[in-house]
Amino acid sequence: MLYKAIALSTLAAIVASELSQQVLANPNPTTAQPPSTARNYVVPVQGAPENQPSVLVAAPEVSQTREFTSATSGKSPTSLRSRGVDGRNNDIAVLATDVKVVGASEELQQVVLRTIATRPGGQTNQSQINKDVEAILNTGLFADAKVSQSSHRDGWNVVYQVQPVVLRSLQLSGNKVLTPEIANNIFKSQLGKPVSLAGLRDGVKQVSQWYKDNGYILAQVLDVQSTSDGAISLKVVEGVVGDIKLNFLDEKGESTKGRTREDYIKREIKMQPGEVFKVDAARADLQQLYQLGLFDKVDVALNGDGSDVDVIYNITERQSRGVNAGAGYDNDNGIFGTISYNDQNLGGVNQKLGVNVQFSRRDLQFDGNYGKPYQASNPDSPGYNVNVFRRRSVSQTFDGDVDLANGDNPREGQFGGGVSLSKPIDGWNTSVGLNYTRTSIRDSKGQITPLDEQGNQLTLSGTGVDDLVTLSAGIAKDRRDNPANPTQGNLVRLSTEQSIPVGNGNILMNRLQANYSQYVPIKLFGGSKPEVLAFNVQGGTVIGDLAPYRAFNLGGANSVRGYGTGDVGTGRSYVAASAEYRIPLFNPVGAVLFADFASDLGSGDTVLGEPGVVRGKPGTGFGYGAGVRVNSPIGIIRADLGFNQEGESKVQVGLGQKF
Repeated sequence: MLYKAIALSTLAAIVASELSQQVLANPNPTTAQPPSTARNYVVPVQGAPENQPSVLVAAPEVSQTREFTSATSGKSPTSLRSRGVDGRNNDIAVLATDVKVVGASEELQQVVLRTIATRPGGQTNQSQINKDVEAILNTGLFADAKVSQSSHRDGWNVVYQVQPVVLRSLQLSGNKVLTPEIANNIFKSQLGKPVSLAGLRDGVKQVSQWYKDNGYILAQVLDVQSTSDGAISLKVVEGVVGDIKLNFLDEKGESTKGRTREDYIKREIKMQPGEVFKVDAARADLQQLYQLGLFDKVDVALNGDGSDVDVIYNITERQSRGVNAGAGYDNDNGIFGTISYNDQNLGGVNQKLGVNVQFSRRDLQFDGNYGKPYQASNPDSPGYNVNVFRRRSVSQTFDGDVDLANGDNPREGQFGGGVSLSKPIDGWNTSVGLNYTRTSIRDSKGQITPLDEQGNQLTLSGTGVDDLVTLSAGIAKDRRDNPANPTQGNLVRLSTEQSIPVGNGNILMNRLQANYSQYVPIKLFGGSKPEVLAFNVQGGTVIGDLAPYRAFNLGGANSVRGYGTGDVGTGRSYVAASAEYRIPLFNPVGAVLFADFASDLGSGDTVLGEPGVVRGKPGTGFGYGAGVRVNSPIGIIRADLGFNQEGESKVQVGLGQKF
């Protein structure tokens, strides 16, 4: 008896069984549905704090074993007779002495044998073998099936003759990033051939691997169907972004009102609603938000089912505004007062304003700046910064064993300002600027003093006052995960400063500098946060005229620890290197082991007046020691105990990491 294909049914259990390497036990499971429970993913940020550190991403859980359904052919089932052609009752039980399947591969034969109810040595009847044929067709793997039985003294020998579906096309649905070309290329080896469970299993694995390799971590194959005309219908869900949400958190992790404007943050985020969620895009957005310098912590959570998800940015803002006032006394100014206002997020759009004033009966000093960083959402408009200043301090170059003729320590007074523009180009942050500085060397009473006690010039002009006008340019690539406290990534900076020979001194020079830092997370102690190996190497030189106060001063808290400021050397050129092992102890305290080295490369005698040589600076120095770090509301406070190669030690305190 020949039964035409009447329906193609659930293929899901077969493929799902093969995917999980289990034996197919149920030919008619239900279609898999997208999971709606949450699952965490770790998204590393190239370069700040939380792999690398890493960024925790909560995402819909993707099932490891998926079920698939098969479509029916749409034909009406063949009516099953209650009696055979000889008029006998078809429900009379007969012993099935032998059961065979022909016309299919061994793989499909096993599928048939697991699908039918008729078993060798068991009871069957005409109605049962009719139902067996219907069950075979309902697997969706066979276009036709017929059954024949031959009777003998002990019972029936039953033979099922099947014709597998030949696959001829692929139908794709639910896709945005998986193109038909890619999917067809994956399944092309199966087209024109009888359906194969192993082939379908391999194709589904390849599709899943393609999504994984390209960063679409929420995508999954949801359903695969075969049709009577030989088509494979592949249904996928890819995790489309439904909405972008911002959730501001306080230091305790509780929701709070943010100061940064939401429209500003969303303009800096490249991921948009309607796009398929991609882990690389999320990582890039996290890095961009850290680069703004406004946030202590940012991570991403996903909420939704496998097909549609909301992306939630959990943000902890850095304290960005402060007002301080104070008073003090020193020998130069007597009693003085200070007042400062600094806002790193003016108006909630990352504009920066800083004003610092120190006043006394003898002097007035100030430093003011205003700036707006470049915004990726407005690529045609560069960022800018404007600053003005009037400062007076003990000279790092001249302070030491040689004083002024009247016995005072030399003071450097500087007055000027500048403007700079910044914009990223081909992945590099670039900047150009125009700057003016008037430098004067004075004694404690404010009198200009052009020579030291040995008759050496203290300025290039010889008058005690120099004018310096420069054009500056710089490029940098910052791949740190968190600029304020990096745990992985790197930073490279290159800069040049070309003077224009105008004013006192008629200075013509070019100043070149290069700086590279690398951060490597490690886990020797197995804590929740990684330790960090941090390395820095830098160097610079000056070509042309060099005023002594513009030389490179080596030694101090930001150079070679264990030495005083400028005590290692004063040179035209230099190289320096530092290594740190940063260990988190308990929030907010950490420890550091460090080693520093610097050299003026023997260039101390090329500086006007040889201030380093005259003051007996060694020109090369090495220091090592240990310190603590405290992450406070005003930033990282560091305190280091350093020992130098001459056996001396110093405790040095500062703000922020050394590099």
